Amino acid sequence: MTVKERILATLRGEPTDALPFVPRLDNWFYAHEETNTLPDEYKHANLREFADDLGVGFHSIVPNFKGWREGGVKDLHVGLGIYDLELSPWIVRFHNVGIAHERKDNGELTVTYDTPRGIIRTKVVYTKEMLREGITLYAHKEHALKEIEDYDALAYIFENAEVIPNYEAFTKYQSEYVGERGVAVALAAMWASAGHYLIKELMGFEDFYLARFDDKEAMDHLVSRMTPFCDKLFDAAINSPAEVVLSGANYDFNFTTPDLIEDYVVPSLKKQSDKAHSLDKFVATHTDGENTMLLDKYVRAGFDIADSICPKPLTNISLQETRDVFQDKITIWGGVPSTALLTANTTDQEFYRIVDETLHAIGKGDHMIMSVADTLPPAADFGRLLYLKKKFEEFGPVTP
Repeated sequence: MTVKERILATLRGEPTDALPFVPRLDNWFYAHEETNTLPDEYKHANLREFADDLGVGFHSIVPNFKGWREGGVKDLHVGLGIYDLELSPWIVRFHNVGIAHERKDNGELTVTYDTPRGIIRTKVVYTKEMLREGITLYAHKEHALKEIEDYDALAYIFENAEVIPNYEAFTKYQSEYVGERGVAVALAAMWASAGHYLIKELMGFEDFYLARFDDKEAMDHLVSRMTPFCDKLFDAAINSPAEVVLSGANYDFNFTTPDLIEDYVVPSLKKQSDKAHSLDKFVATHTDGENTMLLDKYVRAGFDIADSICPKPLTNISLQETRDVFQDKITIWGGVPSTALLTANTTDQEFYRIVDETLHAIGKGDHMIMSVADTLPPAADFGRLLYLKKKFEEFGPVTP
């Protein structure tokens, strides 16, 4: 079987000839490429060639957030969480809004949106130091929403936004670049719903929860006005050639509380998953945080892939506990905590113990796509990655 065939068979609960190992290598690779510290044999390789030479699947779930669309606005709207990427299945254009921006040498980008309902301002930063540390997303220094008086202006921006399907580059990438090496996943959005969008990109955590407590009705009205825009993003992704769509990311019990997940994530992902299943497609969501009290909600949300499950000791939940809740309802993509590959954090003895516990927890191997979660960090020990590959190859065929 090809890697792509193994992944799709795993999602359907079918037998495979081997345990899929599709680690996310981009952060490690690009950080070492930036600092010219790639192993000599890979100094002139690209990420795909690196994965091919290692003999692992090509990970293509979370996109390259520096892969800008040629002729596009690139990072102009990153303060709104919108990255104008070459492989995005959509292009967003804002109408009837005056847009001005200022860049500074320290990596700061300030953007002002002048609307008939008021002014929205965002400020983000991305530096070379962040790139070297393996950080892929810009950091917010000033969020779009600062007070309830901003709601109307922000809603106006999204009510006047156009979402244009954009499949040409993705289709070529899917067929020619990824091919049978893996599954090219289309990004709907890094938020699962308009409500999740607020806390994910548009407000600070404290501001969000204070505003929700003070006037939940006003926040819910804002969410209702933003929802058509978010629906258009998902529709563009699910109608693309992709077999799998990514919707939502970065849930964590400490920040995205169980009641927020219940209100703003479960209903939206259930609706999206039902639509995907009607088209014989799959939905993934990026579950890389502390999932205490969230696992059962994921099951009810009906999505297919819990991407980047980070088990103990990185979080408080073991892989076995996660498997016990998910059973055959959700496929785990991940399962190996990234800290296990850091020699500064984990001794060799501890590393081998974690690998043994991982192999025990996956049982028959069904509904498992092995990866280092959340990602292979820049400081990861390369020899430990090769050891994981060896052990997963030795696992043999998977028979659910």
